[in-house]
Amino acid sequence: MKSLSRYSLWVFILSAFFMISAPSMASSLTADEIAQKVDERDDGDNVSSILEMVLIDKHGNQRIRSMQKFEKDFGKDTYSVIFFLAPKDVKDTAFLTFDYADSGRDDDQWLYLPALRQTKRIVSSDKSSSFMGSDFSYADMTSRSVDDYTYKIAKESEVRGHKVWIMETKPKTQDTIDETGYTKSYMFVRQDNFVVVRAIHFLTDGKRKYMDVKQLQQIDGIWVATEIEMKTKKDKMTLHSTLLRLSDIQFNQNLKDSFFTVRRIEKGL
Repeated sequence: MKSLSRYSLWVFILSAFFMISAPSMASSLTADEIAQKVDERDDGDNVSSILEMVLIDKHGNQRIRSMQKFEKDFGKDTYSVIFFLAPKDVKDTAFLTFDYADSGRDDDQWLYLPALRQTKRIVSSDKSSSFMGSDFSYADMTSRSVDDYTYKIAKESEVRGHKVWIMETKPKTQDTIDETGYTKSYMFVRQDNFVVVRAIHFLTDGKRKYMDVKQLQQIDGIWVATEIEMKTKKDKMTLHSTLLRLSDIQFNQNLKDSFFTVRRIEKGL
């Protein structure tokens, strides 16, 4: 989790950031400094958690998926793996991500599909597509380099009684736009702890995605978004939404390096 846009995933998918308490410091920061503060945080290590993903179509019909996620730092890089537990049609599906700190290196992602007994590598051109039918994309499942974007403080506001900066972020290159599918984003950053609690993403196809952190908790001194909603809209119409809930979050687990391999996701949990 190493960028302004990592709210999940794990951000996000999952957001945890340093606590900053000095108002004078907060008021004097530039947009680039705010982005750097969000990026440079203690997000814990050797983390395990239980995820519930609720997929909601435009008619209000719901599908619920349960998963278990593990995450570990390898130097400055972060590896994560998600195992799908239920329902039956996605059970034993697994998703492995190598999230590299080096902005010049593409993150690696693999999806294991048990029905086909096949592991699919997610290439850059596919990363803007939906992750397992959700409103999160494959690109949302990794962090993004601070250096790949420009930042501007659009204005200050409040979210649920907390002061926020509304940060306008724009990709510097067409390659970044092609990979993420986002031409521009507005990130709502809490001024007291630098957590991204809301976001609006403008997609290349004219749609918008709205992220909202509905529950934020401090666990072992680390801020974690434990309930996140992502909605996809066309004009004012909600086309689809996803609710992601995290529970049983534990840090400093004894996770072996060999757990984060293609062979392991093919073997299962």
